[in-house]
Amino acid sequence: METKNEEKPAAERTIFDAIGVNDFIEFKNILAQHKGTVDFFDENGMTALQHAAYKGNKDMVQLLLDRGADVNSGKHEYNYTALHFGALSGNSEVCKLLLDAGAKSTTTNSVGRTASQMAAFVGNHHTVATINNYVPRNEIAYFSVIQGQQTEPYLPGFLVDPLHKFVLGVNIHPVRLALHLQHIPSLLENAEKVIKVLELMCKKEMTRGGDTNEVMAFKYHYLGYLIREIHNIKDKKVNTDKDEKKHDVIEVFAKKLLKPGKDGFSLDLMDAFLKDCVREFPYRECTTFHQMVTSLTSKDPPPALSVINCTINGQRGFVDAIPYCSTCGEEKPAKKCSKCKSVQYCDRECQRLHWFVHKKACNRESSTPAPTSNSKVNIDANELSSQLQNLITG
Repeated sequence: METKNEEKPAAERTIFDAIGVNDFIEFKNILAQHKGTVDFFDENGMTALQHAAYKGNKDMVQLLLDRGADVNSGKHEYNYTALHFGALSGNSEVCKLLLDAGAKSTTTNSVGRTASQMAAFVGNHHTVATINNYVPRNEIAYFSVIQGQQTEPYLPGFLVDPLHKFVLGVNIHPVRLALHLQHIPSLLENAEKVIKVLELMCKKEMTRGGDTNEVMAFKYHYLGYLIREIHNIKDKKVNTDKDEKKHDVIEVFAKKLLKPGKDGFSLDLMDAFLKDCVREFPYRECTTFHQMVTSLTSKDPPPALSVINCTINGQRGFVDAIPYCSTCGEEKPAKKCSKCKSVQYCDRECQRLHWFVHKKACNRESSTPAPTSNSKVNIDANELSSQLQNLITG
């Protein structure tokens, strides 16, 4: 025991110090000099991997996993795992690394909460969605192998990784998903096979017995429904247009959904598309289906996108106002309309797709005279904070 205690400061104690101050260079040097297991424990039964996950340090987590750290270590005094700590950090990339390494998302701590539930408790909603939407790659790879009497697999091997990436997406806005497909053309080129696999995965989730996952089953149905719609548009364009490149299929689909209704605001076509998707879910006896239908048929129903998003990614508690891309719903977009500054976009592509909707409003807003002192002014909280900080420091 004395020898063990003498060895402990050389690696275990110093590595916790390095993690605590996010000193990756020192951390890396300690591991390079240490040849044994990296499952170091502190006095609370917390491993180096758990400390790194709690700090949200992706590089440290990756290095520990590469060295064989136990991703599901359960010796913490309150039964927290590395995934619990990653969820509390709010770093979705760290959670993804842990899940890829085999972290069990269903493990509960001493108060009976999963990692996802702990993330929701502290308001890390993107992390909640990352964990809840996670699907192991082998679940999709299964369909790339010939089974039983098959003469060929349902899914060609080269589609496993593209489909896995597509399924893991957290932003389920139909325009964002369509833009993903634009960058993964192989999925649309093999749409019928991809749709078949998504249908089989949906069925698999609904026939797991006690492990049935209605939410993931609906997500697979939703993704397949969207791909089918775009594929149908593509077929119609090929049959009616002599010049196949005259109209981009994704752009046609996106603009169809983004077209405002008669009031100039409501996205009626998108709402109808999503309601049809819910209506065609084949497992109509399940709780998830009934909950969505109840919401969509209530006296003052929320938008169908909101209902589907809450179903797949979970309800959100009170959060500060988060800006969204006006085209694809991505959170915290990087750009604003340079003319009116009133709407935000991810990038130039999103702005271009939305311009046919926004141009009329943009011209009105940019030509509106400056507000008087009695007028209400839209204040950008980040800009105001920056100005106040400059006053304090200057």
